[in-house]
Amino acid sequence: MSMLRMLPALLAAAFALVAGPAQAEMKTEWVEYGHGDTRLKAYMAYDDKVTGRRPAVLMIHAREGMTPKTLGLAETWAKLGYVSFAADIFGYGQGVLPKDVPEMQAQTTIYSNDRALMRARTQAGYDTLLKSPMVDPAKVALIGYCFGGAVGVEFGSTGVPLAANVAIHGSFRDHAPGWAKNAKGMFLILHGAEDEGYPLPVVDKVVQELRGAKVPFQLEVYSGTGHGFSTPKNKAEERANAQSIASTGRTLKELFGI
Repeated sequence: MSMLRMLPALLAAAFALVAGPAQAEMKTEWVEYGHGDTRLKAYMAYDDKVTGRRPAVLMIHAREGMTPKTLGLAETWAKLGYVSFAADIFGYGQGVLPKDVPEMQAQTTIYSNDRALMRARTQAGYDTLLKSPMVDPAKVALIGYCFGGAVGVEFGSTGVPLAANVAIHGSFRDHAPGWAKNAKGMFLILHGAEDEGYPLPVVDKVVQELRGAKVPFQLEVYSGTGHGFSTPKNKAEERANAQSIASTGRTLKELFGI
């Protein structure tokens, strides 16, 4: 069977994976919190029919910030039965939402130039997530998209006890040598083979750091796929998107048992 003929089946399987139980009832809410003088506003999604503490996903948005796409991605992971928390890095709580690429680049540059701020802003979201009575603090995974993948590396370097650190078309750049020595949990890197902005030699620097520190990791590379494939631009990226959802869901299930 050709790969194109297999594509509908792959997509169906991936979305069946995240569909969750037939009786699932999605609940969503905005969570206001702060970091210093910056007001922040996260988006939380969860299955209201699940009781007790459960695993959680700390999701870090791409460079566009807290857009409807970001909210939809958070809901994807909530459908698996996890508490999904899309953290606010840029300051959506006080109206920061880039309207075009130059504004997106300006925001990411702030944090790329100040990695301590990037880590601290992420810590604020993580701490807020753990305050929820629904969350098992020993079972938290980070999922970062684009800019969020780089955030995942930086936050992972602090030694935060994450069970998994997932980068979906991560925008890796200029991470300090030795960053992985304190990293906990396993890393899952899902990347496009044709990503021109963040090519495979750049990804390999992350991989070599993980290898050197003996941190468990898995790398998946998708042929014919560029950056940002969670918004697919062609058939290959549709396939990559479906596979990235399936691989992440399978990894979380193996770690968390649900």
